[in-house]
Amino acid sequence: MVKDINLNLETVENREMRLGSIISWDGKASELVELSKYEERSLKQRGCGKNGGGCRLCELEMPFNQQSMCANSIASCQAGNLRDCVLIQHSPVGCTARNPEFNLAFRNGLERRDIKPRNINIVTTNLLENDMVFGASAKLRKAALEAYERYKPKAIFLSMSCSTAIIGEDIVSVASDLEDEIGIPVVPLQCEGFRSKHWSTGFDVAQHGVVKHITNKNPKKQKDLINIIALWGTDYFTDMLKPLGLRVNYIMDIASFDELAQTSEAVATTTFCHTLGSYMATALEQGFGVPQIDAPQPYGIAGTDAWLRAIAKVVGKEKEVEEYIQSEHERVLPKIEELKEKLKGVSGFVLTGSSYAHGLISVLRELGITVNGSVVFHHDPVYDGGYAGQNSLKTLVDTYGDIPNFTVSKTQPFQLPALLERVDADFIIVRHNGLAPNAARMGIPSFAMGDEHFPVGYDGIIRTGNAIIEILARKKFNAVLKRHVSLPYSKWWLNQKDPFILAKNPEILDERGETGDAE
Repeated sequence: MVKDINLNLETVENREMRLGSIISWDGKASELVELSKYEERSLKQRGCGKNGGGCRLCELEMPFNQQSMCANSIASCQAGNLRDCVLIQHSPVGCTARNPEFNLAFRNGLERRDIKPRNINIVTTNLLENDMVFGASAKLRKAALEAYERYKPKAIFLSMSCSTAIIGEDIVSVASDLEDEIGIPVVPLQCEGFRSKHWSTGFDVAQHGVVKHITNKNPKKQKDLINIIALWGTDYFTDMLKPLGLRVNYIMDIASFDELAQTSEAVATTTFCHTLGSYMATALEQGFGVPQIDAPQPYGIAGTDAWLRAIAKVVGKEKEVEEYIQSEHERVLPKIEELKEKLKGVSGFVLTGSSYAHGLISVLRELGITVNGSVVFHHDPVYDGGYAGQNSLKTLVDTYGDIPNFTVSKTQPFQLPALLERVDADFIIVRHNGLAPNAARMGIPSFAMGDEHFPVGYDGIIRTGNAIIEILARKKFNAVLKRHVSLPYSKWWLNQKDPFILAKNPEILDERGETGDAE
């Protein structure tokens, strides 16, 4: 089993080096399963270049990115969404551009969990030209001390940016000095935007900081506490785990300092998304003996059954879970059959993060919806835990069949016309809401899934089915919109059938530039 996390270090090895992650690929899902060699990597390999050859999974090399996110942004949305902590972004003010979006998600998340909404506690050092020339460690220290006086937090996080990395700011030393001075954990996050080619490394950076600096090092075990590594979504897990006598400890988003500290005291750790949760679950398992659940994600009937049974095995509640599963099947299966009748002949498309997409496709297939295509923003050939039950893409293919057009591409809207053209989708599900209008302008209704936990569990199938029925009612509106709104791409590009033609033939850009042919 893969266990290679070093909690003595302040830095996290990038996903592309640690797991062999890729960001550009196109083919059948079954082909990607085979090329990933999950079991082989789990047993003997840690990223590319170790323990022999055969590790690197080849990817297409795009000549440019139309848009993306960064590790700084992701680490900030994790550390900045803790209820009684403060994040200091050591950066120019431009790096805080997404904070209003994160603030909205934070407020919505608090409301979903029945906690009084308030704003996030994020401060920026607002680096200017002089700071870039002469350094800004003193400015960082001053910002942290002012934040401590203003908010009285239980911990302070300091995040890197591209700018602070370029000038070599030593935030680790600043954090250590501040911690001695004010007497609370001060956590350095080395999450500069260019650190990794995919932003998911930012999740690992924030989680590493929490496990290293905040998690209780002398835990007193709570046999009824289970860690759920999650985002801002609604608490659907409490009701699912009550029959097993378990209390949910949500981490990281919306968590309090004490909830983070007690992660080492839990009976086990699990998640709704292996992409998001595998690093922290493995760190807790390795560092504190908290087992992570070896199971598929809790999506669809098969996945939810297996997830519940795996948890029940850890806590010794096998009999109780079988009774619960049987009663839930009796309750939800008739409702699912009704939805399948209403959704007969419907085709869908999923555009989200990697293992989350695997779970969503499982739910759509449970509803009888055809899914011939999907885009995931990156692909990890193996997850940190390395457990067979966590191989979510293989679970999807083995349980529900292949996806003929399975694409790895990080939020590149210019590829969408060709991607959607080849699947004839009636609707599209996205989780990054900014992508929804792109499909809408092509005449396809979009389901922007703002609540990350919406499709989880048995009821998640029903929730998703009902939502899709409502979305399909907008088809006529989107058809009208398509007639009146044009896409910002040339006719030449819109006529291309291969969304990766520029990766396979990069010389096309030079040829078209020489001719000056815009159409």
